Amino acid sequence: MMLNSESCDCDNSIGLLSVFAQARQSARPRSGWLSAIREAQGIPLRQIAKALAVTPQAVQRLQISEANESNFAKALAASREAMGCDLVYALLPRSGHLTDAVEDRERQRAAERVLAAEHTMVLEIQGAGDVQKRI
Repeated sequence: MMLNSESCDCDNSIGLLSVFAQARQSARPRSGWLSAIREAQGIPLRQIAKALAVTPQAVQRLQISEANESNFAKALAASREAMGCDLVYALLPRSGHLTDAVEDRERQRAAERVLAAEHTMVLEIQGAGDVQKRI
């Protein structure tokens, strides 16, 4: 994207880009962002693969290529170097902050464990009752 007065409002573009300045401080996870975000949200490879209409192995290869800086990522790195820039990209959960998504997933897992325990307790005539309301 070329920033000049003919193609866009430079001040506005610079303002938009300044939002990403803090991202420079964040190190990319060793496993790459794709894998880290997917795992943090508890999304199985199969679910991503189904949404992309590819195999789980293809999703895994995509994650590995991002983590290992594939040819495309290397080309981006060379381009950013040539322009004297930093490359910043992000995956943001639509449901809100990543911490919210992780907390929701952990709540769901905890509820599943509690319901499984309640089921066993009911079989032993020791159920607490109304567990859904308590969760």
